[in-house]
Amino acid sequence: MISVVIPVRNGAPHLRRCLSSIKANLTPADRVEIVVVDNGSSDESAEIARGSGARVISLPDLKVGACRNAGAAAAGGGILAFIDADNEIAPGWLQTCVRAFQEQQLGAAGYLYRTPDDATWVQRIYDTLRARTTERRDVEWLAAGNLAVRRTVFEQIGGFDEQLEACEDVQLCQAVRQAGYRVVSEPGMDSVHHGDPATLAALFFGELWRGRDNLRVSLRGPWTLRTVPSMLMPVAGLGCLALVALGLVAWPWLGGAPAIVGLAGLLTIATLKALVMIARGPLTSPGQWAQGFLVAATYETARALSLISTATHRTRLRLARHA
Repeated sequence: MISVVIPVRNGAPHLRRCLSSIKANLTPADRVEIVVVDNGSSDESAEIARGSGARVISLPDLKVGACRNAGAAAAGGGILAFIDADNEIAPGWLQTCVRAFQEQQLGAAGYLYRTPDDATWVQRIYDTLRARTTERRDVEWLAAGNLAVRRTVFEQIGGFDEQLEACEDVQLCQAVRQAGYRVVSEPGMDSVHHGDPATLAALFFGELWRGRDNLRVSLRGPWTLRTVPSMLMPVAGLGCLALVALGLVAWPWLGGAPAIVGLAGLLTIATLKALVMIARGPLTSPGQWAQGFLVAATYETARALSLISTATHRTRLRLARHA
């Protein structure tokens, strides 16, 4: 049996669409239960979940990793499918998931999100940050909003790290791989993510809360060609921002050299990120290149500032939603 675990907090419209996509996947032969973990919603999320036949667990004010762990503990399936409320799974998702886990060495499977068809230009450019492939292959990590994990493996590694505010999916996939199991990208487990940042401001605040835990998880290792740049770029960006600030404050004594060096460093970091996005995605015109640079610059600046930000997870999410 597959147990679908959906954490939600004030996500009624998204949740209704998510549940509909799961229901559309079902066939008479499927054995599926749905567990919705309500993280203190003040809207009708819980009522929508119950109306769809889902089991609802009310656990307010927990971090998302703790919500997922609680949902998994209450579920009975041998496969734990973690789907976020703002995700809409594609037809055939459940059947692909079942077939994938017939391989005993498979610990986790899923697929990187897609942005919706009616996406803003920021969402379309942001989507090029995802290195999706059209073939089945092993990967280092998959996002927890569209991820299935074998229950025995999940219990062996202790589930999600409940101390993390973000990037708990990176931590979990690292643990699955270190335990000797495969993490596989399955194109048949496609999903549309309706929670991508719609504006540059939303992108900035979203990465501001995600960046600090990304560095924390990356430092745990194992270090790879992917994780090393992910660790170094925010630190380098913060150093460049410090140089800019120093140059502006000490301009009468030091002149503009520190600020110019810092700004040049920031431009270099953003350009490198933009070049990666251009290489991955269909960014073919000068206008799209400029958009790619703006998204890259916003992303890297937020990741750098996240290392010194003291705002809480919920505060930063609220800022992102209102941006």
